[in-house]
Amino acid sequence: MKVGFLGPKATFTELAVKKVFPGFDLMPYRTIPESMDALVEKEVDLAVVPIENALEGSVNITLDYLTHMVQVPIVGEITLPIKQHLMVHPSNAENWMEVSKIYSHSHAIAQCHKFLHNQFKGIPYEAVSSTAAAAQFVMERPELKSAAIANELAAKEYGLAIVKRNIHDFDYNHTRFVVLTETDFDFSALSGSTHYKTTLMVTLPADDQAGALHQVLSAFAWRKLNLSKIESRPMKTGIGNYFFIIDIEMKLDEVLIPGAMAELEALGCGVTLLGSYPSIMVKLD
Repeated sequence: MKVGFLGPKATFTELAVKKVFPGFDLMPYRTIPESMDALVEKEVDLAVVPIENALEGSVNITLDYLTHMVQVPIVGEITLPIKQHLMVHPSNAENWMEVSKIYSHSHAIAQCHKFLHNQFKGIPYEAVSSTAAAAQFVMERPELKSAAIANELAAKEYGLAIVKRNIHDFDYNHTRFVVLTETDFDFSALSGSTHYKTTLMVTLPADDQAGALHQVLSAFAWRKLNLSKIESRPMKTGIGNYFFIIDIEMKLDEVLIPGAMAELEALGCGVTLLGSYPSIMVKLD
């Protein structure tokens, strides 16, 4: 089977994919939407994309594309520890403190703000499409004397020298990735996980009645359904129009969750099941 992911090679997404899908054919794509489009267009059987970081919050492009542009179910979740390292071209390793510019993904730059402020105050940095793209850029342009923030896999893939390890500001830094597919793929058999989540997309009634959100939450509360996340996203139909992404810490059953969904629909809400799926945490070596 073919697995599409956010590339180029050696992104954190590929690191997660390699941990969970050994022996699968891996196909990197330039952007998150391209990874998801490849799934819809049958170029790949599975797509793995980041959806949330513990420090930076949700990956909005993933949520928006998943809810507005493609309708493919979530069949699995992978949580990966994120360890950011500073790396340079080997020819610049000895004088790495003299770098002229730092490249990385915008989230990685934000995750290392304190380090950059203390060690490279006044040095400009530039956001690129991924941490791996930053590593590739730095390796191909040694004359710039620039640095990249990326993972250890990227350093190995592109031949860079890690000059400072674990430069992220907080020790607990993890990213959640979702596994998407239109095939009958059993992620629980592959992962061995028994921890499930169910994700719903809920739109409020068109008449915008007072207390509507409270009624939505009550449908879960009195059934004792534990919500691990509720997040609003714009519907892209006008100012003030939002829908909600709701994560339930439970596998889709035959009574409780369907009952909550039916109650919400009776209230005039729109309810879409985005997936009920196993969730796993992977470890780095």
